[in-house]
Amino acid sequence: MVQLVTDAADLATKLTDAKEKLVIIDFFAKWCGPCKLMGPFIEELANEYPDVVMLKVDVDECEDAAIEYNIQSMPTFVFLKSKTEVVRFSGANKDKLKENLLKYK
Repeated sequence: MVQLVTDAADLATKLTDAKEKLVIIDFFAKWCGPCKLMGPFIEELANEYPDVVMLKVDVDECEDAAIEYNIQSMPTFVFLKSKTEVVRFSGANKDKLKENLLKYK
């Protein structure tokens, strides 16, 4: 299941709750075409890999979280293990998303 983050404090709580699990944060915007294309694929991955924590952050609604992670373009995917960033990339690249999920899970 993909969880929607409401603000930076909510994001911090969700990262703490994830403990050692891989966390993938999808920084998106509702008006972003490539973000809309990735949405269903992210849902599929969340269902296929329930041990991975999938979070979505709307950069327009959660500006504080977007600033904290220095998000410049959407979609941007940030991968974390134990609250430490292991990789990030921008763009609607399904193969790269799944490849990194499998590498770090």
